[in-house]
Amino acid sequence: MSHIDMRPFMCRSDNYGLILHESKSGSTAAIDAPDADAIEKELRKFGRQLTHIFVTHHHADHTDGILQLKELFGCKVIGPAAEADKIPGLDIAVRGGESFQWAGRKVDVIDCPGHTKGHIAFHMPEEFSLFAADTLFSVGCGRVIEGTMEQMYHSVTQFKSLPPLTYLYCGHEYTLANCTFALTIDPDNRHLQARRNEVEALIKQGKMTCPSSMGDEFKTNPYLRLNDPAIRRNLGMESATDLEVFTTIRRAKDVFKSA
Repeated sequence: MSHIDMRPFMCRSDNYGLILHESKSGSTAAIDAPDADAIEKELRKFGRQLTHIFVTHHHADHTDGILQLKELFGCKVIGPAAEADKIPGLDIAVRGGESFQWAGRKVDVIDCPGHTKGHIAFHMPEEFSLFAADTLFSVGCGRVIEGTMEQMYHSVTQFKSLPPLTYLYCGHEYTLANCTFALTIDPDNRHLQARRNEVEALIKQGKMTCPSSMGDEFKTNPYLRLNDPAIRRNLGMESATDLEVFTTIRRAKDVFKSA
């Protein structure tokens, strides 16, 4: 099977753009469309024609570039059926539990409401790649805006079933802030301490901190480690349910301000 080239890049203030390219078929997809000009620049740099946009949710910082890119390239737009009325230029509406073929690969659609009511993620199992946008971040998770804490809890924790080798591609560069917060509730986690140091070094070098691996997330991301005795002890929640621990952590992050 031919190689898929995956190129993340920064755009807007802190958004990740991501372009996938399969050389044999020429298929080229963008994960979301935060900035049409930035995406076009990346495509032109490598002489590629955009064939698809995979849209995860309706927020403007993920959809603003859709119509301009469609006009430029005539690409097909695939996105969540539950938000079809909010996504401009949508051609193919998909739902969680469905799959489709792209460049000879299976793409699984995963429901993950919470950040928005109809948010979806795309998973390419043969490429060990998860495109989670604003549901799961490196060492963090998305803010609950339209959905409920219970929805976000289920959306995030379902990813624990993925293989540790899976690459996590998220929607924003929030890793340093997430590490700083996570250390307030999990200060003795050596993996988390090391991740914070690694992230600081990458940022100083002008490099991106993502993708990460799910294996690293299982060791450092508090939303995937709700049963950890140290986290529960630090929160005073030894007997609480996982949902209660998740809710406490997410609400604390909502108001957290780093020094």
